[in-house]
Amino acid sequence: MRTSSPPRYGAILLTMNDRPEDFPRALDSLLAQEGVELEVVVVGNGVVPAQVPDGVRSVTLPENVGIPEGRNAGAQALKSGPELLFFMDNDAVLPDPGLLASLAAEMAKDTRRAYIQPRIADPDTGVTMRRWVPRLRAGDPERAGTVTIMAEGVVTVRRDAFEAAGGWPGHFFLYHEGVDLSWKLWDLGHTGHYAPDHVVHHPATDPARHAVYYRLVARNRVWVALRNLPWPLVPPYLAAWVLLTPSRIRGLAALRTWLGGFREGLRGGWGERRPMRWRTVLRLTRAGRPPVV
Repeated sequence: MRTSSPPRYGAILLTMNDRPEDFPRALDSLLAQEGVELEVVVVGNGVVPAQVPDGVRSVTLPENVGIPEGRNAGAQALKSGPELLFFMDNDAVLPDPGLLASLAAEMAKDTRRAYIQPRIADPDTGVTMRRWVPRLRAGDPERAGTVTIMAEGVVTVRRDAFEAAGGWPGHFFLYHEGVDLSWKLWDLGHTGHYAPDHVVHHPATDPARHAVYYRLVARNRVWVALRNLPWPLVPPYLAAWVLLTPSRIRGLAALRTWLGGFREGLRGGWGERRPMRWRTVLRLTRAGRPPVV
């Protein structure tokens, strides 16, 4: 990565025109970034993007293809050949105009890093939810370090590594695409880093508000395993989540939906299988998260 000129970013933001207040704030905070060369692409997922200012290119997808495939479309539409990609939820806000430059500096500290995860915090309470901390021991959200997965809603990824990994698993539609991409990046010899000193604001909403949540979470968990793990690790990985899930789901109907999604995942549809090398399994384990949990 060049250090003599500002880091070159391509930023992708999705919209369904359903957040008329949040989306402009997110986009304004992105366009206000300093110390970087920035190209922004707004992807309309099944809509013609509204509230897009002059100078920002938009892409219209004829149908809602889901978050990971929408982000793939945005990355493919970039024209400037950026070194870094920045993926951002459209209800997030970058409170610091130097955030992208700071994340680029974090990336440059170690050539093995393929992605940098900032700390995500609720703008009103300052709380960082457990699911936003990309490691097993999430009790201290302000502890930095190497991580093996990502909270994909706000993340910086090296473009060359992203493309070598094949991008986001577009057919996932929603949930766990960050695990899939992270494991593929690690299998290419890269690492990830959690940088909690760099904060992004995001409302602390409940993902279970989406009707498809329990089904897709279960289905995609199966797909992650079948796409990425050596066969001997698939049963213990899936067994771990079958044992953990009942204690985390409230309500029999939700549990039934989860089990239906789990069965759906086993029936097929996961796409290309590219099991990680055993060396990668060892690296992930040494980094604090063996790929069975």
